[in-house]
Amino acid sequence: QLVESGGGLVQPGGSLRLSCAASGSIFSINTMAWYRQAPGNQRDWVAHITSGGRTNYADSVKGRFTISRDNAKNTVYLQMNSLKPEDTAVYYCSAEVKSKVASPWYKYWGQGTQVTVSS
Repeated sequence: QLVESGGGLVQPGGSLRLSCAASGSIFSINTMAWYRQAPGNQRDWVAHITSGGRTNYADSVKGRFTISRDNAKNTVYLQMNSLKPEDTAVYYCSAEVKSKVASPWYKYWGQGTQVTVSS
């Protein structure tokens, strides 16, 4: 199970920090990621971070957003700075989880958290 928090309403140029905590039967977590979906649009990838800490970002957020993770807490974060109205969307986290040593990897999704950038 993935539970997100930290969304809300912010003015253009402001900042928000999203969190996503994984819980339940977890043996290992591989890549964790953030996606977003604006009304009428498809869900788009925003950023991801590997278990080793490698990160990658969509061009639209590069230099403004930072993804990080706390492996001890099974949590991934998304620090969003210099927010723009076009960042408005529902943000979803995902995680590739192995529940037991012999289990396959399974990609879980959070329920989504609304981010609205407006004056």
